[in-house]
Formats: sequence, structure tokens, C-alpha cells
Amino acid sequence: MSLPIEITKEAPAAPALKAGLLTLGKDRTWLEMVVMTLAFLALWPVLGQHRVTDFIIFCILVLSFDLLYGYMGRLSFGHILYYGTGGYICSVFIAYITPNPLLGMAAGIFVAMVVAMLVGLIVSRADGAPFSLTNLAFNQIGLFCALSAFADWTKGDNGLPSTNMQPVLFLDFLEKPVNFWFSLFWLLVVFYLLKRLTRSPFGVLIRSIKEDESRVRFVGYSTFYYKWLTYVISCTLASLAGVLITLNYTFISPHAMDPNANLDIIFASLLGGAGNLYGAVVGGILFQLIKNYLPIWVSDWEAFLGIALLILVFNFRKGLTGFVMERWAARGQSAMQPEGGEAI
Repeated sequence: MSLPIEITKEAPAAPALKAGLLTLGKDRTWLEMVVMTLAFLALWPVLGQHRVTDFIIFCILVLSFDLLYGYMGRLSFGHILYYGTGGYICSVFIAYITPNPLLGMAAGIFVAMVVAMLVGLIVSRADGAPFSLTNLAFNQIGLFCALSAFADWTKGDNGLPSTNMQPVLFLDFLEKPVNFWFSLFWLLVVFYLLKRLTRSPFGVLIRSIKEDESRVRFVGYSTFYYKWLTYVISCTLASLAGVLITLNYTFISPHAMDPNANLDIIFASLLGGAGNLYGAVVGGILFQLIKNYLPIWVSDWEAFLGIALLILVFNFRKGLTGFVMERWAARGQSAMQPEGGEAI
């Protein structure tokens, strides 16, 4: 008869326990952000500040893509369109309208978001290969605009410099340390926001769309709206990476909108592990290391990437971080089992 009494006594502690677990989860997020910061600071003396800043910006781009592909299951061959759009609008704004880099940054992100909202109304109605190829078609249109249609503004193949930007308070983007810390700040913001978003009911819903969209539609949700909204958020974050690379180099060229660059994002996402924010960061760093340093020793480094992709697809379905997490979880379960019995 003592068992019900014990349960009654323990019941009031449940809210406190729940609050404690929530606090622990939040603390862990901040701890992960600190570890991420220390990792990039450790790379600074080894690779150089300018190179590490490129790594940080590329990780933001891969994180934006992972929301669309890893969590919602929509593979886009046109994601780089928004990266380039943000960069070009930012550079045009600084070069022709105002030398204020923050206003240029805001303009680049805003215009890219509007483009994503309009394009999303079309592409969000498609799935699979039609979705991928429709995005590729819009990417090609964007490249044509940068090269030819608006060449008087973009300077075509020559690219558009934005060296006339002026400091804003303590932010002088002509100083490379400022670019490093500014880019790192936005990486941490994007990581934090995406972690909150993907763990929210919204995140559960878009993962459900990835698993079985018809069931989500059956229970009454407007899947088109959630697909469109996820597309807009993902592409807007990609434009953030575009404006940061423009501020870092004070220059933008059509290469920033080259459709072939989509393969870099896809490979980095698969390398680290799609549907995993840690994987996006790890994959972004590893891919940049491969791309920048492997050609020094291996002339046909693209062939190495192809072989590595085959190994990932067949042996590491969840990427390197997913593989490590599975191994770690299996080790923890085996440690909880007694030698000759069942798990505790």
C-alpha cells in the first residue's frame, strides 16, 4: 500500500524536473556554441584568419541548405541563387546608393527574401526531380541577369567591387578581424535559431513532411504553406552568407551564382550528415579543407571527391557526425548491460 503514497509524494517534483531538463538543454546549446567558437579560434593560427572567415561563411550556407534538404527532404540545385542575390544586391547598394555596409547587408537579405517568396510559390508545388530542376532553372536565370541583363550594374564577368564602404561605429569591414568576428557572430545566431526552430513543433512538422507528406495533409495541415515558409527561411539564410562574403572580399562576381557551386553545398551536407546541424558545420569545415588543401598534393582531387561521395552514400548514410553519434549511443547502451543479462 506504500507504492501509491510514494507516487503521490514524488508527483509535485515532476514540474521542477521538467524545468531542470529544459534548462540543461538550453545550457547545452550555449556550451555547443562556445565549443564551436573555440574550434574556429583554434583554426585561426593554423589556417589564417581570412581563410577561417571563409569557412565560417560557408558553414552558414550549408546550415541554410540543411534546413531545406536535411529536415524537409527537398533537394535544391538552385540554392546558390540566393547566396549570389544577397551578395550582388549588397554590393550594388554599397557601390551606387550608400557606402553604409549595414544598409547594403539589409538590402541584400531583403531582396533575396522577396525573390524566395515569389519563387517559392512556384517550386513549393513540386517534389523530387521537378523541385530540384525548377530551382536549377531559376538559378540559371539569376546567373543570366548577373552576367548580361543587368551588366551595367553588375559589371558582368568583371565583377562588382564595393571598396567604397565606410565604417559604421566600430564596424570597419575593411579590417579583416572585424569580418571574422562579425561572421562568427552570425554563424552562432543562425545555429541557435535553427536549433530552436528544428526542435519546435514547426520542426517536427517539416520532418513529418519529409517522411510522409500525405499523412500530414490528411490530419489537416496545409503542407504547401509550411513548405513555402521553410523554403523562404532557408533561402533568406543563404542570402546572409552571400552578403557576408561580399563584406569580407569587398567584391562579388558571377562565380557567386554559378549553378555548379550547388554541388559544393550538397557534398558538404552529405559529408557531415544531412538533417543534423552539427553535421552541417562539420561538413562545411571538412569540405573547405578538402577543396582548399587537397589540390596541393593531389592534382585530380575532384576524383577523390567522387570516390568519397560513393563511400558516404553506401556506408555512411547519416554522414560522419551521424556515424559517430550512432557509435556513441551503441557504446552507451552496451555499457548499461550486465555481462550476462539484459539492459538495466
